[in-house]
Amino acid sequence: MGGEEADAVDWDLARRVANRAAARDPYASAHYRQGLEPDFEEFTARAEDLVAAATGLRSDAGPARGRVTDRAGWIDANLSSFRRLLRPVIEKLGARMEGSAAPLARKLAGAELGLMLGWMSARVLGQYDLLVIEDENPGDQDIVYYVAPNVLALEHRYAFDPRQFRLWLALHEVTHRAQFTGVAWMRPHFLSLVSDAMESVDPDPGKLLAGLRRLVEDRRRGADPFADGGLTALMATESQREVLHRVSGLMCLLEGHGDVTMDRAGLGLIPSAGRFGRVLRQRRMSARGPAKVLQRLIGFDAKIKQYAQGERFIEAVEATGGSGMLDRVWERPENLPTLTEIRAPEQWMARVGSSTLAA
Repeated sequence: MGGEEADAVDWDLARRVANRAAARDPYASAHYRQGLEPDFEEFTARAEDLVAAATGLRSDAGPARGRVTDRAGWIDANLSSFRRLLRPVIEKLGARMEGSAAPLARKLAGAELGLMLGWMSARVLGQYDLLVIEDENPGDQDIVYYVAPNVLALEHRYAFDPRQFRLWLALHEVTHRAQFTGVAWMRPHFLSLVSDAMESVDPDPGKLLAGLRRLVEDRRRGADPFADGGLTALMATESQREVLHRVSGLMCLLEGHGDVTMDRAGLGLIPSAGRFGRVLRQRRMSARGPAKVLQRLIGFDAKIKQYAQGERFIEAVEATGGSGMLDRVWERPENLPTLTEIRAPEQWMARVGSSTLAA
């Protein structure tokens, strides 16, 4: 990371703010978590076989490992990922941050990051973390996380059958692991896109002003300036926006594929799957007031759209060309749909060819 003097974020403050913002945790006590560890160990392994049968994708990285954690543990894991993800930006910012204002700027950045992670930690149910570096903490790589208090709160609030719901969650997260570790080029391709986006960031106040001008112009045109990725996309340069659109197209595909696979792989095994899906869709859209503003600023609304757009893309492709046509997305990076193609599947099908179209 470089020395502390070149660090643009107060990470300790970020952690403290995140834990305070994580909201009261009614299921934090250890006795509430009894049964979660063995259940998720069982269902993570079972989900791997079910996902492989439904998609043909099986990880080349060995058996999946699940880890049940609390909100603080999820925050720590994501702070580590953010430090890796933001390294190029932080080094640039750190080099420019000099003088008496630097400590205040570091604290402000830490507080903002902490607020975002704290809010998210109270909503996330599961997560596959792939933002790892091979020579750092090998025991903490390639982990499927389940956030215990959030899972338990949802089960109790809606009287979900715990074993059905936990298998259903495991199917979604293990599908993401299969996508990134069962398609040989997917993980390096995704990380290269992230790296391109981060390396191109220029912490220039002029870029902030340009982003604010875009905000005003979009509002005048009646467009939603946060529709494609929140504040990050709004403040990006044209070249960065191109990379972000490629990332968004990929994430639409992966999130939609995750939801479709979750339903198919659990068919006949999870009778309540339809209800689980309806409740989570309502939950994703339920933010109000300040929480809704934060959700839009950090791009959470855009992520919500990714699920629906990705599902519609998959349905359209399979309706025309069957599962064989969809399988072409896994053949090579050039076959991945762009964000425009996600929204217009016929353009993707025309581009990749129609040789596998169903009769």
